[in-house]
Amino acid sequence: MFKDDPEVRVVFNEEEPEVKLYVENAEKADALTQLLPTEKVFGNVKLKITVIPANKLGTNKASLFEKAFKGNSAFSFIAGHNIFNNPMNYVVFKNKVVQYYTDNLGDVYGNCSTLYQEIAKDIFGKQEGIYFCTAKEGESKEV
Repeated sequence: MFKDDPEVRVVFNEEEPEVKLYVENAEKADALTQLLPTEKVFGNVKLKITVIPANKLGTNKASLFEKAFKGNSAFSFIAGHNIFNNPMNYVVFKNKVVQYYTDNLGDVYGNCSTLYQEIAKDIFGKQEGIYFCTAKEGESKEV
């Protein structure tokens, strides 16, 4: 019922049996917590139902990146997609080459040229569910 809702990620554990609903919207999480039973019996199977609001998961990383880069001229937007019920968030930077001095001998002047996304990958490392990319030329609004 909730698999097509972009604010809800459903995780089903057959071994328990248990369903966990990870909800990004605090109001929706509160409503679901009040409306859904904590257990539901289907024949001889007792299903445990748990609603987990985003603030109980820790802060949503995509929103942290959005807050961290708000107002930064290098930042373009955050794009979120669900692929097979796995949330994938893209931190999209403006399409611009960044050049800075380094001890890189590959450049006669000792410069390193790269894109914002490459710098972000180096600085922030691998983040679960977060990917860094560069906007298409002229793209600046959320997709």
